[in-house]
Amino acid sequence: MAAVMCINAGSTSLKFAVYHLGSELTLCCSGQVQDLLAHPTFEARGADGQALHPAGWTDPAPLDHAQALQQVLGWLQRQFPTLEITAAAHRMVHGGARFDAPVVLDEAVLDYLEGLCPLEPSHQPMNVGAARALMQAHPQWRQIACFDTAFHRHMPAVAQQYAVAPALQAAGLRHWGFHGISYEYLSQQLQQHWPQERRVVALHLGGGASACALLDGQSVDTSMGFGALSGLPMATRCGDVPVEGVLYLLHHQRFTLDALSDLLFKQSGLLGVSGLSSDLRVLEAHCASHAASRQAIDAFVYAVCKYVGAYAAVLGGLDALVFSAGIGEHSALVRAEVCQRLGWLGIELDDAANQHNAPCISAPSSRIAVRVIPTDEDGMMAVHARRLLMPDATPGQPRPAAASPPLAPPPSAAPQEAPHA
Repeated sequence: MAAVMCINAGSTSLKFAVYHLGSELTLCCSGQVQDLLAHPTFEARGADGQALHPAGWTDPAPLDHAQALQQVLGWLQRQFPTLEITAAAHRMVHGGARFDAPVVLDEAVLDYLEGLCPLEPSHQPMNVGAARALMQAHPQWRQIACFDTAFHRHMPAVAQQYAVAPALQAAGLRHWGFHGISYEYLSQQLQQHWPQERRVVALHLGGGASACALLDGQSVDTSMGFGALSGLPMATRCGDVPVEGVLYLLHHQRFTLDALSDLLFKQSGLLGVSGLSSDLRVLEAHCASHAASRQAIDAFVYAVCKYVGAYAAVLGGLDALVFSAGIGEHSALVRAEVCQRLGWLGIELDDAANQHNAPCISAPSSRIAVRVIPTDEDGMMAVHARRLLMPDATPGQPRPAAASPPLAPPPSAAPQEAPHA
């Protein structure tokens, strides 16, 4: 059966998912190669969520993305001998001013996207490199790019510009916004299931974290600005820091640009404040006895609440708050503390539902709905690939894996458990 492979190339990882391109999209498998630059490890799961045996996978020395792709494709061929991959969909962090929707890739498009690498050097080079490698290895495959920035290209003009001189705007200094593939998926789920909730703040809280104000499913503002460093503090990234502070460190404290960049991108955020770990699960386990871990969680929660408050003002009120991604979907502590701080908005939490990571965690008396929606960037990319490559096919969402909990269970259903990730 024909299939599309969705690829997310990170700085030290390669994530993938394969969907059958039949009358409807169905998940075949998903997985990732981690720690590419040191000790690569491979894991994969079937459509039922069960782990698949990595038969034939070798555990070699450090890999680049092209080598990792070759290893994954070899494993897929052995694991699913009748699978016929005919297309690939790539997550591209940056689409620049040219692309506000997914596009079929060719050399000219890749050249343009490669030219955007200086705007977002922490992800874009890997995204482009993986697409080039796959184009060389399988030139017969059709490939598309889905852009994290595209969803935000329809924000109001006032939200997309900074108060800088025209020369700086022309040089690319503008509010781009990221995590757009995730927010597009969340927006579609909200529009499908709860269209009456027009004013929403969605929180993509993972290793990278951001907030997005949605009005009738459209992005109005988002916390990541020019690059993937600004906005909320993240696992190792600092989030918002004052520009004049950065200039001071460069000019007067003798930091080199590379050293300062490394500190802000890789040694700040939860890791920098706690001095212990970038993993929120570790910080939660130690926060009662380790003051800096508690401080890191407090800083994270404080920043989230500050952005939610700001976006409630931008939207003229709030109908729903949505938690998603690793922390958002699985940290009952963070959700509880955020909702407690935002009680002035009329949020009331259902503690039992929150502890079980239920799809709705607000109490019936809450003036604002609080939802936990697992994001699905791979599924969103597969939808776009199918639309571009099979324009006559019936549009729709991918069918989720059998083990995935429903987004909106009937009132009598018990809360769904989810692994902490």
